[in-house]
Amino acid sequence: MAAELSAHHRRLAQRKRESIVSAATELFLERGYDGTSLARIAEAAAVSKSTLFKQFPTKASLFEAIVTESWQRDADGGVARPEAGDLGSGLRCIGHRYADLIGQPGMTALFRIVIAELPRFPELGRMQFRLGKMPYFTSVQHYLEAEHEAGNADVPDAVSAANQFLGMIANYVLWPRMLLTDWSPTPADTSYAVEQAVQTMLARHASDPSA
Repeated sequence: MAAELSAHHRRLAQRKRESIVSAATELFLERGYDGTSLARIAEAAAVSKSTLFKQFPTKASLFEAIVTESWQRDADGGVARPEAGDLGSGLRCIGHRYADLIGQPGMTALFRIVIAELPRFPELGRMQFRLGKMPYFTSVQHYLEAEHEAGNADVPDAVSAANQFLGMIANYVLWPRMLLTDWSPTPADTSYAVEQAVQTMLARHASDPSA
């Protein structure tokens, strides 16, 4: 019985946390980071202020959670690095995961919040880079290094290669959304963009370009 109650309380706490993060994201986007109070977030999330303060004592800690959870929210539980062995297959896996991740509305909202608040709150940009983009980027870099070490790819500069690969996908999936509110490519269009990025990488880096 005690175990069931404990599990129930954990589920309830998780639902409240999700409500808080969702409400904060919407309010930060609508009113700005500086113009949104924790009390207003608690009201929008339909939780008590004490509940919010218990989970997030400061706005900075709440924004940190938004960044971390946004970048970990991919279809395979946040695992962005396949096993080395087949460069084409691995790049396709990474590419589709990345497109799904940066194509979600929450990611667009996160970037808009950071860009809007950057002049007054540069720490938000550093947080987004350090906790979100950089860990994801590093996982792709390490995958390319593993393929290079296994002899499946010629990638002497995995940092540049990871940057180029992710950049090709983001340039189609994410960045137009920052300026065009009606930008919504179809799944087929997104898949095509990912495949073109994969083929470009294979032509440049595959040990066997026909892979």
